[in-house]
Amino acid sequence: MPPFERHVFVCHNARPAGAPRPSCTTDGKSELHTRLSQLAREAGLAPSVRINKSFCLDQCEHGPNVVVYPDAVWYGQVQPEDAEAIVNEHLIGGRPVERLRLADECINTKSCPHRPAPPAN
Repeated sequence: MPPFERHVFVCHNARPAGAPRPSCTTDGKSELHTRLSQLAREAGLAPSVRINKSFCLDQCEHGPNVVVYPDAVWYGQVQPEDAEAIVNEHLIGGRPVERLRLADECINTKSCPHRPAPPAN
């Protein structure tokens, strides 16, 4: 089997109510993952594109999150209705969906304006 051209990770981490950081899904089932997988399959992208569920991608304040490798494109606030744009524009067309893309300054940083301030000691 040839290597994947793209590997898509969909966060489906669910935290308990009242957790200090939000969850990407409330039930751990991830309708978003299901929709992306369905559309990719219908578009004939298998086996070159793989859609996987992931646990926490550590971008909780931007969730639900999706990351596409090797492109290193991070998407935030992704809803099931956005799956068609990701499949058609990015996975087929090769153009990231800019309206969903996370700003570089928000990825893997504690200073993102979307993260709550750390509690005072």
